[in-house]
Amino acid sequence: MATIETDEHKSLREAVAALGKRHGPGSDPTQLWSDAGKLGYLGVNLPEEYGGGGGGISELSIVLEELGAAGCPLLMLVVSPAICGTVIARFGTEQQKQAWLPGLADGTRRMAFGITEPDAGSNSHRITTTARKDGTDWLLTGRKVFISGVDIADATLIVGRTEDARTGRLKPCLFIVPRDTPGFARRPIDMELNAAEKQFELVLDDVRLPADALVGDEDAGLLQLFAGLNPERIMTAAFAIGMGRHALSKAIGYARDRTVWNTPIGAHQAIAHPLAQAHIELELARLMMQKAAALYDAGDDMGAGEAANMAKYAAGEACVKAVDQAVHTLGGNGLTREYGLARLITAARVARIAPVSREMILNYVSHQTLGLPKSY
Repeated sequence: MATIETDEHKSLREAVAALGKRHGPGSDPTQLWSDAGKLGYLGVNLPEEYGGGGGGISELSIVLEELGAAGCPLLMLVVSPAICGTVIARFGTEQQKQAWLPGLADGTRRMAFGITEPDAGSNSHRITTTARKDGTDWLLTGRKVFISGVDIADATLIVGRTEDARTGRLKPCLFIVPRDTPGFARRPIDMELNAAEKQFELVLDDVRLPADALVGDEDAGLLQLFAGLNPERIMTAAFAIGMGRHALSKAIGYARDRTVWNTPIGAHQAIAHPLAQAHIELELARLMMQKAAALYDAGDDMGAGEAANMAKYAAGEACVKAVDQAVHTLGGNGLTREYGLARLITAARVARIAPVSREMILNYVSHQTLGLPKSY
């Protein structure tokens, strides 16, 4: 498997980087989303017959990474085209594809993703949001937390559980819930994190949905769920790598120009070596992300699952380290609004926590890869 990018990928990086540079930190995310949609960047992973670019998560991760490196990452890229668009493209009915994919591809429609619950945390097997049949309709009841961008999304792809008629056990299923559906309420969560996309708690009180709100096969269960979760982890890695690169670029520029005792501070190994190490670790994380994306795009869901978790872990750690070192390089200036690094201290932690904590990734690797026994 080649890990060196193709000329097409390099051209995509350059084009998206140019778009990011035109907008930059603090730009209007709505306008950036619109511009990226018009240029075809939002839907690079979606099928061409539905208005997309015909590529995969490899291409979409490049888009997010380069926007992040320019200081203007779009969190909804993780959610709308990567998770929801992928799931609908792989498992949706023709009607669902026609209704959603063209809009997701050009940015005129957005979809949020609802899986996390107050008592389930990272354990998708403990989801209590349930769906039951009522004639030909579905009734959805439950709660979700930390759901991004519900206020700007046209619908939310909700992970619920239905009862298996053969075993009586609950199994995960995916439902498209339009924003204004009766019984579907949202409440903003007051976050310290300063991000354009807000977080919400959702309450579903006997939300009535037609039969065609169900995405895919009622019996497919975890297969469909992880078709969206693996791209989520890969894209979170791209988000983190882009953020780390952005912080590092500011620190490098400062270290070149800031002179103390007639010497740029970047000439001192105490400054230069930690920045070099941060760069190396970001590059290593990117290689794992590229591997995960290539495996996913090749249809190797099992291999992609392992690599996506590793990529997300590596990128989160590298991002936190890069941001910390960048702030430290600038000293007091690293905490000023002028340089824009202090806001990244909180934002960088997200890559360690969401969509799954680093501890749960270590659990996954120790159990699935190393074959060690579980403690739970």
